[in-house]
Amino acid sequence: MIKRDKEFSAIDAKYEAQKIAFGPIFFQAVVALQQLEVLPLICKNKRGIAISQICDELSLSEYGVRVLLEAAECAGAIEYQDLDHVNATMTGYFLSSDMMTKVNMNFVNDVCYQGAFHLAESIKTGKPAGLKVFGNWPTVYEGLSQLPDNIKKSWFEFDHYYSDEAFRDALKIVFEEKPKMLFDIGGNTGKWAIACCGFDDEVKVKILDLPGQLNVSKKNAKERDLLDRIEFHEINLLDTAQKIPKGADAVWMSQFLDCFSEDEIVAILKNVKVASDADTNIYILETFIDNQRFPAAKLCLTATSLYFTCIANGNSKMYSLSVMEKLVEKAGLKVVETYPLIGDSYHTVLKCKIS
Repeated sequence: MIKRDKEFSAIDAKYEAQKIAFGPIFFQAVVALQQLEVLPLICKNKRGIAISQICDELSLSEYGVRVLLEAAECAGAIEYQDLDHVNATMTGYFLSSDMMTKVNMNFVNDVCYQGAFHLAESIKTGKPAGLKVFGNWPTVYEGLSQLPDNIKKSWFEFDHYYSDEAFRDALKIVFEEKPKMLFDIGGNTGKWAIACCGFDDEVKVKILDLPGQLNVSKKNAKERDLLDRIEFHEINLLDTAQKIPKGADAVWMSQFLDCFSEDEIVAILKNVKVASDADTNIYILETFIDNQRFPAAKLCLTATSLYFTCIANGNSKMYSLSVMEKLVEKAGLKVVETYPLIGDSYHTVLKCKIS
């Protein structure tokens, strides 16, 4: 738990303020410890390791290793046994090997770090001012397929980490009523569509997305010999003149609506409503800030909102469940069932119908 001001002495508060002031450079110190294999080496030596051994095994100077270790101690990642020996703390082990932490660190370092310098500009303009470090697109989604490979890798690993864990249980929910035609809106790489085809031998899926993403999903579907079951529909849902086609038994939106502002979400859901009938089931999968088991999850989601502000599009965020329910209602839909925190994931599924 984060201490509140009334629990802090002035000395404690000043210390916490300095952690924020120097936070970015301590973050880069830990990134360097990972990239140079220093932290993984320390973690492998559970009883501790000599600094001289680290230098010898990794061909690094003692100066370089010591400045990084001193920073890592301040960050709580390592501790000194004596002047010349160190071992990893529990935090250090998480930084080195916990998948959630690694995915988050790579995403922040590769996707967010440089662009975050322009956060204030993004707040003022409502535009993703930090995106210009990668290219001149209105949002990251138009440029996603053109990002450098390492940036793209970190983006997709982050995106998939926070969705793939939910798929197993979400598939059971969506296929309770055995849809024959499912629309995957914002289908991205086609992972969900491919999972649906593996779950149900008869279902057909139509992926609706921007052309760059459709090219990727089409390639992945072709590799799995699924082009006879997966269709592709090019659409920019920010263009209200472009309408979602009819014909879906189920409409699926996985971590899609958080990519838009509240007004845009309402417009998209109204588009979905027009394409649906009374029998159409509409599913929304999201990680809601106010519906998490652990404080770390809420912290990660709150930080992700800042990514949306300065990199993704300038006007979206991670929403609370209560806000999303209001937006669904505003669009003329109703939530008929809520599946909170499905499986071991951070996700909630909302099943909606035309109201």
